[in-house]
Amino acid sequence: APVLIDVVKHGKKIPAVAVVGKAGLMFILDRVTGEPIFGVEERPVPASDVPGEQGAATQPFPLKPLPLGRHSFSPDEIATVTPEQKQLCSDMLATEGGMKSGGPYTHYGSKLTVVFPGTLGTTNWPGMSYNPDLGYLFVNIVNIADVGKVTKADGADLAYERNSPWGLYVRFWNNDKFWPCQQPPWGQLLAINVNTGNVAWTVPFGVDEELDAKGVHGTGTLNFGGSIATAGGLLFIAATKDQHFRAFEAATGKILWDTKLETGSYTVPMTYEGKN
Repeated sequence: APVLIDVVKHGKKIPAVAVVGKAGLMFILDRVTGEPIFGVEERPVPASDVPGEQGAATQPFPLKPLPLGRHSFSPDEIATVTPEQKQLCSDMLATEGGMKSGGPYTHYGSKLTVVFPGTLGTTNWPGMSYNPDLGYLFVNIVNIADVGKVTKADGADLAYERNSPWGLYVRFWNNDKFWPCQQPPWGQLLAINVNTGNVAWTVPFGVDEELDAKGVHGTGTLNFGGSIATAGGLLFIAATKDQHFRAFEAATGKILWDTKLETGSYTVPMTYEGKN
């Protein structure tokens, strides 16, 4: 959902709205006029080679904030967190003579392709939370890709469908451990200063206990749930695959409290006021 905010720019308070989609592009707009406060530009994006498919030649990109997560991949960024992970991901990347990869809006075509972000997004349905005293928007992201190509459908209603040697919908990861195949961080928590459009702070979000025990720290983890910001300057969020519930200092991103739950909590924390 969009978040209503106030932006202070050149000493003037602007009523604004911030919206972010699955691709991790955050647009901050004047909510009276709809004009981008930090600018938006159209940039060329890759064309499709699927017969009969014609995509847009350009897509809008906000000048600020910069994309919140990974939008590209190259083979030299393969995950090296363990020798086994490097080998598995290298073998996957070499399938069919080597998978295609690239920058923003790289998409599926006739060749097997690594696509960032994947269907799980960079950001997802939980959205953002906001601290008006700091002017910070908080958003958690995952960096995970899908792989696939477009092939002729066999007896389906559509002429073409997404496919891969491993099935229809496949992620670029170690399927046994849920470790993405690119270098960490795999999960991050960010604060965006809405008055400047810049990232105020970013921290790895979540701990992979197996890798942590091997001395590989700061990887972050998959996370699918939102945060809640409080008037006391705290940011509460669960969301991570490690099943932890944490409170961060909203101004700095420092963890102030941490507890492990019996299971993962992949939604937004609730706050309420009541009497005994």
